Amino acid sequence: MESPQTCCGRSHQNLEALKAGMFLRKVKSRMWKRQRHYKLQEDCKTVAYKSSWAINSYSTFSISDVEAVREGHQSEMLLSVADEFPADRCFTLVFHGRRGNLDLVAESAEEAQAWIQGVRALMENIENMDESTKLDQWISDWFSKADRNKDGRMNFRETKKLLKMMNVDMNEEHAYCLFMRADKSESGTLEDQEFVEFYKMLTERIEVLDLFQDYSSDGQILSQCDLEEFLREEQLEGEASYEHALQLIDRYEPSNTARMNHSMSIDGFLMYLTSPEGSIFNPERQGLFQDLSQPLAHYYISSSHNTYLMEDQLKGPSSVEAYIQALKRGCRCVEVDCWNGANGEPIVYHGHTFTSKILLKDVITTIANYAFKASEYPLIVSIENHCSIEQQEVMARLFRDILGNMLLTSTVDAKVASELPSPEALKRKILLKGKRIGNESESLTDEVSDEDEAAEMNKDCPASESPPTDAKKSKQKLCKELSDLMFCKSVHFHSFEHSRTSAKPDEMSSFSESKARKYSKEAGSDFVLHNTRQLTRVYPSGMRTDSSNYCPLDMWNMGCQIVALNFQTAGMEMDLNDGLFTQNGCSGYVLKPEILCNRERLFDPEKPEEREDYHPLLFSVKVISGQQLPKVRQKEWSIVDPLVRVEIYGVPLDQAKQETKYIDNNGFNPCWNESLQFTIHTPELALVRFVVEDYDKASRNDFIGQYTLPFTCIQPGYRHVHLLSKDGMSIHPSSIYVHIKIAEL
Repeated sequence: MESPQTCCGRSHQNLEALKAGMFLRKVKSRMWKRQRHYKLQEDCKTVAYKSSWAINSYSTFSISDVEAVREGHQSEMLLSVADEFPADRCFTLVFHGRRGNLDLVAESAEEAQAWIQGVRALMENIENMDESTKLDQWISDWFSKADRNKDGRMNFRETKKLLKMMNVDMNEEHAYCLFMRADKSESGTLEDQEFVEFYKMLTERIEVLDLFQDYSSDGQILSQCDLEEFLREEQLEGEASYEHALQLIDRYEPSNTARMNHSMSIDGFLMYLTSPEGSIFNPERQGLFQDLSQPLAHYYISSSHNTYLMEDQLKGPSSVEAYIQALKRGCRCVEVDCWNGANGEPIVYHGHTFTSKILLKDVITTIANYAFKASEYPLIVSIENHCSIEQQEVMARLFRDILGNMLLTSTVDAKVASELPSPEALKRKILLKGKRIGNESESLTDEVSDEDEAAEMNKDCPASESPPTDAKKSKQKLCKELSDLMFCKSVHFHSFEHSRTSAKPDEMSSFSESKARKYSKEAGSDFVLHNTRQLTRVYPSGMRTDSSNYCPLDMWNMGCQIVALNFQTAGMEMDLNDGLFTQNGCSGYVLKPEILCNRERLFDPEKPEEREDYHPLLFSVKVISGQQLPKVRQKEWSIVDPLVRVEIYGVPLDQAKQETKYIDNNGFNPCWNESLQFTIHTPELALVRFVVEDYDKASRNDFIGQYTLPFTCIQPGYRHVHLLSKDGMSIHPSSIYVHIKIAEL
């Protein structure tokens, strides 16, 4: 075992090697493998890389963007060049969000290890930082960006440039005044600590200071009683607020003296307001808090469509990485389209298109490795089977051999039971869903079900684009070994009446978005009733060849559980999906509201006012200010003109949007102080999305950040909304500061 000293010495050597920089080969395909020079910057948080021929231009990525470092041939790209480069020289950097992997080959095994261990150590460092260290780090990053001549001090010219970089448009006189106040040494430059002072003056939150002074008995500190009053009056915390006040002082007050006296300074108050406890999302709903012992049909299930695709539906790449990304996001229903491959090996791709093909066995291996990394609750694998009997036998063997005990095959109970088992009962199990041979009289053939999206695409596509398919209503031979592995049976949907009288709980129908919308308009409450018993899967229209998404809310309003989206495509629809599934421990299962599980009193989303316990709510949002919004365009002179839009998604009556005016040239600390009001008719189905945009009078506004959450997870009072990027990643410390009020109408 190594001593800690040896370990420290090694990690120091690794960092020095990374700072010195080295040539690594970047691999993009079997043909494209090029040398690039990679070098860790002095801040120990950024890696810069450039081609050997580029003189000054280089690209960068931040260590905080890296989610994992894989050693050896652990990506499709590196596996494809395994014969050329030994595993001990290869590694892969996996990034958060939708950014592609970076596959690298070092000159030697030692150099590869320096990068693997070095990057892992830096990631751990960032992970273990507390909020105030993160902020100090953020400030010192700005300092080193602005200190152009690297002399460790900043003159006023450099300071003006920095303000532009930070999205602040401040008149020169005011900026100079702050500069002089911070320059305690009167040297005409700001050094380290002086710059921190300057930054603090710059970021002083007048609106928070005013609130603090409203509740402070002496204008200097909040006593435990002052803080308790604030928690009771403004944050509506009720009974427990006296104890909670003391916990907050212990947790967030930086001054030992104040802590000893059970009081809170303005610094501690600001730390609390910007912490997860001061955020708009109720922390009690962040972990697992729902009952997970009800039948599967009572839950929304986070679901992906054509999971193997990285880009569009016609010619983009298929990849096991797409499964990894979806599963890491908490997805609990993935899709596999199986076709006959060469040498008796089934393949996965989007049939009748030019998307690339991958081996089914690689897909199943990936599912086995990643199925329960983000959530322990059951994973449903939806299979679209286009294989011959021979290759179906291979499919059955692969599923059995690779998934082993994780595969749930005994559907005997399910056939007899009146309802499907619960997520709790199926923990760490993988359930297959696909065509199944019915009774013996059906012999070994099955009518192709609605499951066949190729058939649906025929109906959706204009004639010229119609893919060649024989899926009109052909019979397909099914292999018994594969059929027996199906936990859920794909069935053709006839009518709600037919389902009510003869559907078994383990039978599932799939609807294209247009079909689902048609049924919701024509027979809303029948659809809701159907979904109290049966699982329903909805998938995007065949026209969405660009992998765009439909709004999942319309389907959730009907109680549809498996609303499959293209996870690879960022945008409002995926924000809603992420927003709904952020609650309940990101388990991928969210209990549907009681109104959608109740078979006695049927709910119609088109007429929410007709329900028995109809209590509409008044939702008031005062948008107060914004903090450190990111630049949209990287040009030094461009500063954002931000506005905030609050969007409500839910039953048709609740759909609404309102926005603030825009603020000229200030992304650093814009103040709006505007109130927006909404009536919410069905709170348990509503999602709220906060969007910040850069106003542009000549063209479409640019997206700056967003945050989406279920209405039922909102905490009232003074709250920060911590913004996320287009990809759903944190853009710390960007936020908006709001006051929330929820009252009965």
